[in-house]
Amino acid sequence: MSPRLKRGRTSAPGARRLVLASASPRRADLLAQLGLRFEVRPAGVDEAPRDLALRLARDKALVVDPAPAPSVVVAADTLVVLDGEVLGKPADTMEAARFVSRLAGRTHEVMTGFAVRAHPEETIETDLAVSRVTFAPMTLEESDWYARSGEGLDKAGAYALQGIGAIFVRSVEGSYTNVIGLPMERLYPHLRRFGLLSGLPAAAR
Repeated sequence: MSPRLKRGRTSAPGARRLVLASASPRRADLLAQLGLRFEVRPAGVDEAPRDLALRLARDKALVVDPAPAPSVVVAADTLVVLDGEVLGKPADTMEAARFVSRLAGRTHEVMTGFAVRAHPEETIETDLAVSRVTFAPMTLEESDWYARSGEGLDKAGAYALQGIGAIFVRSVEGSYTNVIGLPMERLYPHLRRFGLLSGLPAAAR
């Protein structure tokens, strides 16, 4: 897939380019909210549910072709874990309804691993955020209705906190943006260190 350039602040000559190694519109939206100009270069990495979020994020960052140097690649992978089992993206509406029914009235964990790869230095750093999300009790009719909305069909755990799914979420312990797909408060120091945020001085390395 050819890279897509997202609009944002124009980078100064010689400034680092930012690459998002994900096709997730939620991750792109979170970066765009900061006014960042970046390229989207999805990484073709197997996302089998048993794989760990950190390893997947690192693999994505390494697999994707970076933009011309200097650049920074940000890759991430989010897992929804209930009773030690990873709930991936549902195969269809019926599986989405089953996932949501299992989450109803219970607390689960959302884990997002992310990797930051600097090019041409070829250094890579990884981090992991874990949030605890509690769903309100739901009837089978509510679970079926939400699944049929289609909102959760392309999302781990079959729901979206930033969408209609929010009406069923009773509480979030930890990072809110982690549940959406990218823990921005954890990513922020990396963006600042590489001078990617306009108006802020680059942090000391």
